[in-house]
Amino acid sequence: MAGVNIADEISALCYDHYRTKLPKQGQPDTSKEWTLMAAVIQVESTEGKTDIRKVVAMGTGTKCIGQSKLRKTGDVLQDSHAEIIAKRSFQRYLLHQLSIALSGSQDCVLVPGNDTNKWMLKPGVSFVFFISHTPCGDASIIPMLCLEDHLCPTSTAASEVMPLLCGPNPSNKRKQAACAHNSNNKKMKLDGSNQETEPEEKKESAAFIPEPIDVFRTGAKCAPGEAQDRHNPGVDYHTVGVLRVKPGRGDRTISMSCSDKMARWNVLGCQGALLMHFLQHPIYLSSVVLGKCPFSLQSMERALYSRCKNVSGLPKGFQVHTPQILQSHLQFPHGRDALRKADSARKLVPCGAAISWCAVPHQPLDVTANGYKQGTTKKAIGMPQSRSHICKVELFHAFLHLLENLSQEQIPESLRELKTYYEYKEAALSYQEAWRQLREQVFTSWIRTPRDYLNFS
Repeated sequence: MAGVNIADEISALCYDHYRTKLPKQGQPDTSKEWTLMAAVIQVESTEGKTDIRKVVAMGTGTKCIGQSKLRKTGDVLQDSHAEIIAKRSFQRYLLHQLSIALSGSQDCVLVPGNDTNKWMLKPGVSFVFFISHTPCGDASIIPMLCLEDHLCPTSTAASEVMPLLCGPNPSNKRKQAACAHNSNNKKMKLDGSNQETEPEEKKESAAFIPEPIDVFRTGAKCAPGEAQDRHNPGVDYHTVGVLRVKPGRGDRTISMSCSDKMARWNVLGCQGALLMHFLQHPIYLSSVVLGKCPFSLQSMERALYSRCKNVSGLPKGFQVHTPQILQSHLQFPHGRDALRKADSARKLVPCGAAISWCAVPHQPLDVTANGYKQGTTKKAIGMPQSRSHICKVELFHAFLHLLENLSQEQIPESLRELKTYYEYKEAALSYQEAWRQLREQVFTSWIRTPRDYLNFS
């Protein structure tokens, strides 16, 4: 099956889940607002059978809390970009799956690992990450090509994007074919295998690929200590391959861009430090699928893993993972580009709310704004009812609750006699060593959350 068809199936699954499972509360008012969406899809492959795919975590959102609004109690959501909401929702799902495994049930995605008190993914289970738009930061610095005085992104779905960005009827078919390159010339499967195909116009069109004349801009700013943007006209506007910080409206943030965070996941895994106490190996994403949007495979590869490829000295089980990257022809209906296409005169702003959802039986949904449950008043801040289920302190308490229900023999030695969230994270030694190697070798300017904000219990 062609890779673009799999990408379309994944995006259609996510769009359907968004439409049918997420509440209207928290979704944008499409007369004036847009949002972004991300999701984690669980894939179960059995030999000779069709893959079973289901959404297990989803997030929407576009906002980020400024540094002055952070709290030392861990009860505010610092980063509400869709990718981060989806990833934290996925961690909540994995925590639930671990509780099922530890209870002795066979009906979960984890099976006993080789080491005592360690678990691993069941054979045939993998996870795909879907994003409705390229992640902010380095992956969004995309070259623009000049074709007949129009701008066109390099794209695996260029034939679909062309009418939007390049005009409806480019007269030179060979030039049009020049936009559609990279993954469009491959047949792919979600397990990462691919088969080269040779389009008839491939050799002919290659000679007509023009030099980029500009790049799409990203709002994320270069992190202090990194080479800064040159802001020169055209392709020399941005510096590529550097760490970036998410913008805040009048208030500086300490949140790294989604491109940077996803690159980190491709070395450390998506499970985080707490769950690593119980896992034999990190949990990596097998594939990353994007919705229809300006896109460059080269930019995505550079942002998500190429800049980390020479990291060495990683602990056993950790690696520089290279997920397959695919793009769908299907556009997210509540994204900025889709809404502008429907009404170009419409003035749009980012939706202020974020939605998190995960496949857990108890309170799977969460709608937040400004880092707290939507509708929270200033008086209620600090009270349990104001917290998102995926904020630091709530995920930590869910982890502690899991430990309370275990026998002493089931608790790894690394988790005994600890008190604070910071101590539990630091005690995941292999994870912290992998993170240290990544920071020292590549991400030297990464802005870390001050320890004062991690010392809650």
